[in-house]
Formats: sequence, C-alpha cells, structure tokens
Amino acid sequence: MSLATIGVSRAATLAKRAADEAYYAAVCARAGVFGIEPPLRVLRLGLAVERYGVLGSLTEAAALRHPDGLAISDEQGELTWRELDDRVNALASAWRDDGFRAGDGVALLARNHRGLIEAMFAAAKLGGKIILMNTGFSGPQIREVADREGVDLIVYDEEYTAAIGDYRPRLGTVRAWVETRANADDTLEAQIASSKPTPPPRPGQPPRLVILTSGTTGTPKGAGRHVPLSLSPIGGPLSRVPYRSGQIHQICAPIFHALGFSQMILAVSLNATMVIHRRFDPQQALESMAENRVNTVVMVPVMLQRMMALDDAAFESRDLSALRIVFVSGSALSADLARRTLDRLGPVLYNLYGSTEVAYATIATPADLTAAPGTVGRVVHGATVKILAEDGAEQPVGKTGRIFVANTIQFEGYTGGGHKEIRDGLMSSGDVGHFDESGRLFIDGRDDDMIVSGGENVFPHEVEELLAGHPAVAEAAAIGVEDDEFGQRLKAFVALRSGKSVDADTLRAYVKDNLANYKVPREIVFLDALPRNPTGKVLKRELRDR
Repeated sequence: MSLATIGVSRAATLAKRAADEAYYAAVCARAGVFGIEPPLRVLRLGLAVERYGVLGSLTEAAALRHPDGLAISDEQGELTWRELDDRVNALASAWRDDGFRAGDGVALLARNHRGLIEAMFAAAKLGGKIILMNTGFSGPQIREVADREGVDLIVYDEEYTAAIGDYRPRLGTVRAWVETRANADDTLEAQIASSKPTPPPRPGQPPRLVILTSGTTGTPKGAGRHVPLSLSPIGGPLSRVPYRSGQIHQICAPIFHALGFSQMILAVSLNATMVIHRRFDPQQALESMAENRVNTVVMVPVMLQRMMALDDAAFESRDLSALRIVFVSGSALSADLARRTLDRLGPVLYNLYGSTEVAYATIATPADLTAAPGTVGRVVHGATVKILAEDGAEQPVGKTGRIFVANTIQFEGYTGGGHKEIRDGLMSSGDVGHFDESGRLFIDGRDDDMIVSGGENVFPHEVEELLAGHPAVAEAAAIGVEDDEFGQRLKAFVALRSGKSVDADTLRAYVKDNLANYKVPREIVFLDALPRNPTGKVLKRELRDR
C-alpha cells in the first residue's frame, strides 16, 4: 500500500471519527448531558476533564452543574451531587495519604450502594486500575483474580469477609458496607470522615477499567480497557434510547457488571438520580419504581422475568405512569418475555446486545420488539456489525453467520493474555446470528454451542426460545450431549411457571410441531430453577453435571 493510499485512509478515518463525535455531541446536548453554561463553569468543567480524564471528572462535573440535585438514594439515605463529589475527594485524599499512586489496582467487591460508587470514582481520580469483582466469586476465585490483576487495595462489603480470608494486598482492605464494628477505622466512612474534601492533584495517567467476564464456562477473565476521550460511551446508547437529564433511574442490575456500570455512568452524565438497593426483590423493586416515580429501570432479563411473574394486582395497585424506559441486557431476552413486558408496561422496553469485550453493538427499541419480539435491534450509531461466513465473506440478509463488531470502546485484550478473534478490525462477539431486511439483528446462538445432529447444524438457542414461549414454562436451557445414533442430540432443562404443569412428552411434541425433527430434545429435565450467576446468565457447565 502506498503512502498516499495510507494517508487517504487515515484522513477518511479521522473524518468519520469527527462526524461521529459531532453526532454524539448533538444527541448529548438534546438529552441534557451538557448545554449552554456560564464561561467560568465551562472553564472549570474543561479543567476537570483535563486533570482526571472523562471517568474521573464525572462527579465533579455533576456537582458543578447541579450541586443540590439528588444524586443517590439508597438504604443509607440520600446524597446530593455536591455531597457525593466531596465524599469522593475525601476518600481519594485518604487513599493518597496511605500511599496509593496512579496505576495501583483497586478491587471492588460490593453490592449496589453508595460505597461502591464512591470507591470507584475515588480510584478514577487517582488514576487507578479499577477491578470490578463479581459478588458471586468464591474465595479462591477472588485470590486468583486479585493476584492476576495486580490488586493493591480491596474494598469489600462485610458479608464477603470469609471469602477474602487472610488475603491482604499491599494497601490492605477496607469495608464498604458495615454490619459490625461500625466505629472501626477500616471502613470507607471512617476514611472519608478523617480526610478533607480537597480534590486530589493530577494523577499523571488516566484510570483503567477491568470488568470481568461472567465465567459461565470457566475462570473469569479480565477485560481491560482505557476509557476513551470520546462521547461514544454516552452518545452511542443515546442514539437509540430517549434518556433525558435530571430524571430518576433505578439501577437493579449489579454495578460490577458491564450493564450496571455503563448505566451508572450514563446516569451520572445525565445528572439523573440513582435509586439503588443492595439486593433485588421483584416486589420491592416494583414498589420503589412507583414510590420514587422512576423514569428508567435497568435490569438483566432474569430480573425482568421475576417481576413479570408477579400477579396483575401487584401492578394494578401501583402508579407506574412515570416509567419511560425499561433497559435490559446481559443475557438473552426471550421473545415471550418481550411480548409480556410490552403488553403489561406499554412501549417502554429496550434491549441492548453486546458483551464485556465488545461493549455495545445493537439496541432494540419498543417498535423493534413489537414488530419482531426476538430481535436485539438495529446497530448503534458509531458501531459496525457484520455477519461473516467461516471464510470471512459477509453474509447476505437472512443468512446465519458469526457476528463481528467494531466500535471505539472495545476491550484491549484479556489481562491474563489472549484476545477475541479480529477480522479486518472487527471483533468476534462469540455469537452467530443474522440480519433481517429491516436491518434488525437476531441471535441464533453461541458459535461454540452449535451441535451437529444427524449431519444437521443445530443451535440450542432456537429450542430454548421456543420452550420458553410455552404457557407452562418459565425458563429453559439446552445443551448438546453425545448420541450413538445421531452423533449429538439436545438435552433440555426447564423450570415451570408457578401453578403450571406439563410433562416431557408434551414438550417434545410441542418442539416437533414447531421445529424440525432433529431439533427435538432427546431428554427434558425439570428443575425448580436454572442455575445462574449473579448477573443472570445460565451456568451451562453446571447443567452438564446433571
């Protein structure tokens, strides 16, 4: 390739990036992320970004724009944006006095509450590496991840004391949620109280974020990334979802998960009040939505499923007229659950398709889900999604192939080594799917879940989706098992709806009536509930042992 050709290519890339940033700026302005500000405030906002980067400056920016606005409502009470930023600064100063330096690693092992958010932004202001730990990790997993990621400080809820055991990194451990010895000095509250809310100095390097994969098939891997100097993490979702500044967001999804983290960042950017609870209970969540006049609720699909399992009286007795957005992601949203949600709550359901590694790819709007309940929607602005055959050729509309994605916020590789497959700048999502003629994406399954039964390719996802739509079935999963006659067959696991009954032969006949014979499960096992991790993903490795 000639230098002239390279120059033209780079110029085209820069032009597209500039056009995308201009688009993001427009949608951010429309949503109220920023607007016309006094010159002095603009200067202070710019200095905050220059000093701490995009992530580290968010609480300061929110405090500058809306100091008395309500930032957090949790079990401990309420915090304004000024109070939150002061607490973040005090915590950052306390850590810095204890020897924390830019690049040091902070592991956060906590449920949804203010302490998790305060610790996260304090670490960001110090240029730290933020490692979001899954609260479902065992003690050995915590130690393995901490050693691999280079953890210098652990912030944890007291309920995980036994899991941490005697593990002590260089800067020690600090309790975020306290159940005993509230006046001890090893708590976030004590550190905040002992320090002044003076903003820390420039850290010298931007923060780094490590979100761990779900670990549904093995040891969780760290997906590291730097937060880009770009509006894409906010502007991308805003291109498909009508968020607005100053509204009330109830974040049910775990904030340690990519969904909860990204939606928390979006809420802070919008100066939206965050309503959070440490544990999810569908009845409590519904009551909170009504009492707090919630505009947006963020869930993983299994949470939504549990809420939709409540009886009609639970919904009819509560005023949800303020609700505008039910945002879900993290695992597959079944077509049946999409239909039931739209029927019950109206046109408020949005479904994001992405992963810890690729970030976002598509978002389905209520209109998409009404027209095609099984879709994950259309491509988010600034992202590229292609369906590729094994030889790398792009597949036509309606043809299934491997899904590859490109955007500005994908991960940089696993922190323990390795990467997702890359083709022409596009990263494999690990799924297979197809586009329809309207540009809507459909997920047909995992690229490593496919089995060959009697010479035919079979994706478990299609059978899972069908079984989940049966009136008696609450949830379903399927795996491939060895078969003497056909090479491989499916084995399905189902959990029934409360008060419903159905037998295996009836369900097999149901599949046979709707799909090809070779897709009928050889065996159907009934469970009380499918095994899931804290973010709602089915643990198929546990199903293989049943």
